[in-house]
Amino acid sequence: MAKYLGIRLLLIVPTIWILVTVVFFVLRIAGDPISAKLGGILPPEQIAERRRAAGLDHPILVQYWEYLKGLLTGDLGRASVDGEKISSVIVTYGAATLELVFWSLIVAFAVGIPLGRFAATHRDRLSDVTLRVMAILFYAAPVFFVGMLFKLIFSAELGWLPSNGRADVSTELAIQNVSPKTNIYIVDALLYGDSGYIWDVLKHAILPALALGLMTAGVFLRLVRVNLLQTLRSGYVEAARARGLNERKVVGRHAFRNSMVPVVTVIGMQIAMMLGGAVLTETTFEWKGLGYQLARYLQDSDYIAVQGIVAFIAVIIAVISFVIDAVVAMIDPRIRF
Repeated sequence: MAKYLGIRLLLIVPTIWILVTVVFFVLRIAGDPISAKLGGILPPEQIAERRRAAGLDHPILVQYWEYLKGLLTGDLGRASVDGEKISSVIVTYGAATLELVFWSLIVAFAVGIPLGRFAATHRDRLSDVTLRVMAILFYAAPVFFVGMLFKLIFSAELGWLPSNGRADVSTELAIQNVSPKTNIYIVDALLYGDSGYIWDVLKHAILPALALGLMTAGVFLRLVRVNLLQTLRSGYVEAARARGLNERKVVGRHAFRNSMVPVVTVIGMQIAMMLGGAVLTETTFEWKGLGYQLARYLQDSDYIAVQGIVAFIAVIIAVISFVIDAVVAMIDPRIRF
């Protein structure tokens, strides 16, 4: 077990290094962001001064070495557009993305796992076929399209839910005064203790969480269905049936738990997909998180900010993957070999 986890832990370093290296060089193919953004607006001497301040006048290999040294010391650089430290951007906006992913995972688990179990126990019936089609639609539909559809139906037409933002302005102003401030609005609203503010935060989270969570729910639905069907045909399940256990106990006690191991395995990958989908979701709903800021920096061709945020996301995904591998190894000892 220790050897397996040690190897997985060591693999985090080359994985992150490869990703940040690819991002570093690919972004520089687009050219100099300062010249592209301010060329024709500022005189050449001021542009040259800004390039020197950002270190862009050095050879690319020197820039790469300085970038790696900065990563090792936790310095992700400063955004070229506004001069903001990337670490401050991550602290300020990362909590919003974390909150969105949390709500989306709740939707994915609450929808995908029960429906996958139901589909497996009603194999080849109309309900099973319908759920399989729904799973494909959930996964295949672009998250921004689903988001705009939800906004059109539930905000513009029905007026049930807000279409943009993380909370109303009054709520945001009120929860700024809580201590300790977490920037996770539901936590800050709970600390403030006002039920109206709590409900307001929840209302704003429903549509973004549904748009992003249903994509992963489709994956969970199909995965649970397939693995539960395979488990129901295994020998120990047949033995349980032979002992006279009813089908509900056979599914609940013997088959369903074992069928969940593959779901735990793919959770890390699905969280990575959610972080990618958060860019589109946050932009669609003006949910001001890391994805929203990343899209803004991409529009401004600010690759210093982009590579800093991508490096941070790479570390998060690598750590999550390691934690998932450790959990799976504890659940299923065969994974260690």
